[in-house]
Amino acid sequence: QVQLVESGGGLVQAGGSLRLSCAASGRTFINYAMGWFRQAPGKEREFVATINRVGSWTYYGDSVKDRFTISRDNTKSTVYLQMNSLKPEDTAVYYCAARTHGTGTSSAEYDYWGQGTQVTVSS
Repeated sequence: QVQLVESGGGLVQAGGSLRLSCAASGRTFINYAMGWFRQAPGKEREFVATINRVGSWTYYGDSVKDRFTISRDNTKSTVYLQMNSLKPEDTAVYYCAARTHGTGTSSAEYDYWGQGTQVTVSS
């Protein structure tokens, strides 16, 4: 198993930036593709971004493309989500997740999840 712990959430004004981190422990981090998802109150969990095991390929949801950047440091067993030009509609709990096979955007295909970190963007 792998344990995931997110950090870096908080309150920010619209147009601002935040960087989320997700530290992994337990199994070898490079064995997992990683993803970020978010869930706003009353809404379904939404795909945000994903990165392959070695960090050479990334993919983003349409709502965050060109504003968010996913990256990973396998030496630190950590995945990051740099969020720029934040909007009130980005307000949600953000989760990181790990998957053992392939890459993708479906939350059902991820095997391990963190507890989430709250991001609130004020207008």
